[in-house]
Amino acid sequence: MTRVLYPGSFDPVHNGHVDLVTNAAAMFDEVIVAAVGNPQKQSGLFSLDERRALIGDVFAHISTVEAVVHDGLVVDLALGLEVDFIIKGLRTTADFETEMQMAQINKKISGVETVFLAASTTTSFVSSSYVRDIARLGGKVDSLVPGIVADRVRAKLENGV
Repeated sequence: MTRVLYPGSFDPVHNGHVDLVTNAAAMFDEVIVAAVGNPQKQSGLFSLDERRALIGDVFAHISTVEAVVHDGLVVDLALGLEVDFIIKGLRTTADFETEMQMAQINKKISGVETVFLAASTTTSFVSSSYVRDIARLGGKVDSLVPGIVADRVRAKLENGV
């Protein structure tokens, strides 16, 4: 059984994430999607627990996908969960450069390999930060995120976050 870990901020989960998880679920036996705290990102739309709930709801129809949260080193989570690989999506060459360096340091300190999956051309332009910015400025994000996520983004912003 091949278990993989897909870590990210997922603030919020968007259609690019959905595409990658759906593809990974077809390739691997189990996909663990981890909403992780990232000290380099000041996103602040959803808490880690809210992100885990959203991920769980979005992927409820895929029995081999599990949602978790983590606020520490991804490799510690990977080792604790005994995953075979970390997976990361690549949208641009800039992503490749950043993710390759991260994959190499993760391999060095933990021995866990990273597998890269290319983003679909239909979603490669979507990012959580764009979704947050568009929504905060009153734009519609319905075509960028699953319906349940769009609803929760609207509700969150209506409550003044």
